[in-house]
Amino acid sequence: MLRKARIGDVKTIHRFINISSGKGEMLPRSLMDIYGSLRDFFVWCDDENGSIDGICAMNITWENLAEIRSLYVVEEKRKEGIGRKLVEACLAEAATLELHRIFTLTYQREFFLKIGFKDVDRNTLPEKVWSDCLRCPKYPDFCDEISMIFEL
Repeated sequence: MLRKARIGDVKTIHRFINISSGKGEMLPRSLMDIYGSLRDFFVWCDDENGSIDGICAMNITWENLAEIRSLYVVEEKRKEGIGRKLVEACLAEAATLELHRIFTLTYQREFFLKIGFKDVDRNTLPEKVWSDCLRCPKYPDFCDEISMIFEL
């Protein structure tokens, strides 16, 4: 079941992000940051036991630009379409908000290509560079994420 995240989900979201961060798949985030951006998150819950099996956030970066970020699905539930459903929920919300350019920085290029994202030069996303990239320890010389964009 897909739903918007709730306060009670924050520690699970934080744990998932730290698991993924530990594998080098995304940057770590603090509990404070997650509380502050909780409304950005969708979660996928198991219908039987209510456990959270996946998370994804859409962060508004600028008036015409949003980012899909913090996508994580528990290992044993991958390849079941949960990640796609989470990203599609974010894209639907972007359309509702009249945001027409949605980007992601990812290591999962093939996954995002299947959804309709296309490769884009990171330099076409200056709002992202100035908002987040400057704080990243990989910036500017060691960033190995792939920049992709979806245009509605």
